[in-house]
Amino acid sequence: MLRNAYAKGHLVSINPATGEELARYPVFDAGQIQSCIAQAHERFQSYRRIPFAQRSAWLKRVAGILEERKAEFGRLISLEMGKTLASAVAEVEKSAWVCRYYAEEAEGFLAERSILLRNAYANASDASRSGIRYQPLGVILAVMPWNFPFWQVFRCAAPALMAGNTLLLKHASNVPQSALTLEQIFREGGFPPGVFQTLLITAAQVAEVVADERVRGAALTGSEAAGSSLARLAGQHLKKTVLELGGSDPFIVLPSADLEAAVATAVTARLINNGQSCIAAKRFILHRAIAEPFTAAMTERFRRLKVGDPLDPQTDVGPLATPSILQEVDGQVQALVQAGAKVHIGGSPWGGNFYPPTILSDIPPDHPVAHQEVFGPVALLFTVPDVSAAIELANGTPFGLGASAWTTDPEEQERLLEELEAGSVFINGMVKSDPRLPFGGIKRSGYGRELSREGILEFVNVKTIWVK
Repeated sequence: MLRNAYAKGHLVSINPATGEELARYPVFDAGQIQSCIAQAHERFQSYRRIPFAQRSAWLKRVAGILEERKAEFGRLISLEMGKTLASAVAEVEKSAWVCRYYAEEAEGFLAERSILLRNAYANASDASRSGIRYQPLGVILAVMPWNFPFWQVFRCAAPALMAGNTLLLKHASNVPQSALTLEQIFREGGFPPGVFQTLLITAAQVAEVVADERVRGAALTGSEAAGSSLARLAGQHLKKTVLELGGSDPFIVLPSADLEAAVATAVTARLINNGQSCIAAKRFILHRAIAEPFTAAMTERFRRLKVGDPLDPQTDVGPLATPSILQEVDGQVQALVQAGAKVHIGGSPWGGNFYPPTILSDIPPDHPVAHQEVFGPVALLFTVPDVSAAIELANGTPFGLGASAWTTDPEEQERLLEELEAGSVFINGMVKSDPRLPFGGIKRSGYGRELSREGILEFVNVKTIWVK
């Protein structure tokens, strides 16, 4: 039986592969929420003054815990949201990486900068000292999704905590075990009580947290609707926000591409996390010269994939995380089929939360679904006559998160880098996040950046200092 993750005042952890209830937890009431906010605010007053070296030591200890217990945490992730065990373990490893990255780089990123107010275009300043100091804002709310229940949190928490902020986590309602485990990991790592807290609350309770004057900012990774809702709330209360929202990422293949490498990467890029990733390749835009062999090769690779138990090492694709996701994906596929799309493989649910790897072509480019995000293992294939048409089609959605393009022609590469409307453009490679590079989107894929130096600067006061 397919079940929902919220029931009678509880957040319920359900195994999407079996429908089995794993655990349930009472939703926090107003008093508990206020207690957590008060503790986070009070702790901030002392935590902000803790030296970088100590924060770094704690965060490195957290990284060590993740590395030592990656099998345990990976199993929890797989059981709670359905990704394959191998990919869940890899997620934990990547979470440790982002912790070590900021533990080592944060102090340099936030070092005070001196600026000499003298140049050929202005009068010399009478300041004896001037520059920029970076200071934490205070309590930050993190509203995080279920699809990467560890990584999404750590890529927000690691820079925020190293900057001296405290964090309140509102995780997705279907991963409460992961949410509570994350709080415990930070405590075991040595962070003082109140620095990182999990709020077991519903989406409707977020407004109360955002409205509290002690909360100074919010980060959200999730759907377009969730981001719009949080932005409205934050705007009402003049709070800084960073939003990483949906994507309908194009994967462009041109005639000069290494076709074998492009196909192999396309399969991985579409099916990462069972197809449930904002930066998964979703629209495959193929030059007509290579469209037929590309489609045949991709279809054959999809046919060899094993769908099943995510804990089985032989499984390539696990279940979708919730019944509602499966219903939405199938609804989008059926709408395209009714509009004349050709099904090369898959195309209908297998029972439970399982949806097979699916490839559709001959899609009307003006169909609404062609401009939407399909959050499951479904590849939409389009054929174009040239690079100009590929760029036009790639940019023809409300989204702008990532884009991948395949060509060995230097002029085409430069044009794609310049003209594709996305927060990230990868040439001859799969779009992916890396702690060393800024990550985020444009248009309806959100605003602000996570990771790299840009990510840690989102929730600090960039303070001008001037001394005479």
